[in-house]
Amino acid sequence: MHLERFSVRGFRSLAEVVDIPISGPTILAGPNDGGKSAALAALGFLVGDSVVTEDDRTFLEGESGVRCPLTEVVGHFRLDEWECERLGLPAAVVVRRSVDAELVARYEIWAAVPDDEELRDLHGKLVPDLRELVKKFGVKPEKPTKPFLVAALHAYGVEHSSGEGWTGVPPGLVERLPRVAAFQGRDLEPEAVVRSALTLRLKDYLAEDVVRSRVRSLEDDAQRWLADEARPLAEHIVERCGDIAAVSVEPKVATSYFLQTTALRLERASGEAVMLDRSGMGSARRISMAVWEATTGMLAEQGGGDDESGPPVQVIVVYDEPDTHLDYHHQREVMRLIRDQGKVAHVSVVVATHSMNLVDAVDIGDVVLLALDGGRRTRVERLGVASDDPFDRRVGAVAASVGLRNSVLLHERCFLAVEGETERQVVPILFSLSEGLSLQAAGIALWACGGNAGALRLAEYLHRHGRSVVLVPAVGGEERDGLFRQWFGQDHTEVVRPLPELEELFDDVTWADTANEVWPRGGRPWGPGDFAAVRGVEGFGERVRALVGEHGADVHRSALVMEVVLRLERPEDVPREVRDVFAALRRTCSE
Repeated sequence: MHLERFSVRGFRSLAEVVDIPISGPTILAGPNDGGKSAALAALGFLVGDSVVTEDDRTFLEGESGVRCPLTEVVGHFRLDEWECERLGLPAAVVVRRSVDAELVARYEIWAAVPDDEELRDLHGKLVPDLRELVKKFGVKPEKPTKPFLVAALHAYGVEHSSGEGWTGVPPGLVERLPRVAAFQGRDLEPEAVVRSALTLRLKDYLAEDVVRSRVRSLEDDAQRWLADEARPLAEHIVERCGDIAAVSVEPKVATSYFLQTTALRLERASGEAVMLDRSGMGSARRISMAVWEATTGMLAEQGGGDDESGPPVQVIVVYDEPDTHLDYHHQREVMRLIRDQGKVAHVSVVVATHSMNLVDAVDIGDVVLLALDGGRRTRVERLGVASDDPFDRRVGAVAASVGLRNSVLLHERCFLAVEGETERQVVPILFSLSEGLSLQAAGIALWACGGNAGALRLAEYLHRHGRSVVLVPAVGGEERDGLFRQWFGQDHTEVVRPLPELEELFDDVTWADTANEVWPRGGRPWGPGDFAAVRGVEGFGERVRALVGEHGADVHRSALVMEVVLRLERPEDVPREVRDVFAALRRTCSE
């Protein structure tokens, strides 16, 4: 069974978090306490060994001290042909694991619910009760043992149902659920990494037919021995209770095996023995990297493969902040290893991280942003995944084309889109001079549209997803204004702030001073009147460029404007129209 996505309700801050994908890899990003570790714990509850305690159950909003009645994790699974045949299920199923106030965990599947209540929750019934049901409904199981009794009654119940709902899972389903291998990065504990990897191999070993047969034989011997030991107790009950004719005790023994320790003993090339906790942070990093790399090969060999035990089960490798304490080089190495593991056919990877390197290294559709809202509940944001929005699927590529990384799209809340490359180059300088800090320090991401329709759509897309966006195009006509109204609706006057071309915003004195310093001409210096003579005519910038070009200065437009901007010294030197845009942008960012 391959888990494709899961949802969580009523678990810690995850009051209702829907459709977290499982891919190779999925990146869980967001601030501290935003719900990343809670999401990993919920995944471990669904398909791993994690348990839900009273403290894990979400408090109801507006109800002081009252917890939610049900905590559940719901998974959408894809089954292969072998599983469909053996389990009698379709290729796609929905399974949940839940607990109520009694904290009793149970698995259920969304499927046909038998009309007769006696045919529900068959796994919780004892063998004598199952045999009675077999007689009652005239069902003929292949064998009189519990698995066959349950399977026969389950098939009968499906045939005699008139609706769907949550019902007991069929035999063998839980054994085919994915396995979780958790690797913690916070403490740099290579021994824990080794233990997680070897635990998976131990589960594989215990799942082999020969080993399972030997374990079942031991369990049967123990059950028979306990049944003999219990016989005097049963006889005593009959003796003391006159209304009881017979008592039988049917003990059920289930052995469990777990890996207790995986001590690492190191010896340097010099022959000196080294304690791991005394070997230094650098050694711990290198050892952890080696262990992570080695697990890739172990995961590739994971699970089954024969007709009896079935294809390998899915392994979900969970990394909780693997980049903690690692320098930039090692972060890149971790990402490479994570990608290698995600390429293994039956392996998926989920990474909770603060690292911008990891966030930027995957498709934006594989990034899940988790953050707390005002009510201290986790909300989910994903970009690049909406099936009903064609542009949504291209947002990552469009953003990359204008220089915006995944981490910027997800974390920055304010965006400034300008007309072209010249504006993109000089706006950071003008903003820093005007506002006394950089665009990055102010939390503003900048890009140039450059006539790119996709870049303009990006502004509309971000605005629609709750980001603060200011679009600064060149002054256009009524047709262009109508387009902006169509894109941004009633907000277009706040979002779109058109400006004349930058060259027009600088006065004639500034142009003359710059020209005398950068493009001096023979005979007489430049004066304000030289530039006033070409002002007021359409295409002022091109006329200035032609004017200085008459005296041997071949200047590109971006270089022409940059020379002016680099010579500004005071905030007041920044044109008033530009400062007004910056002020509005700062107000937008602070809202």
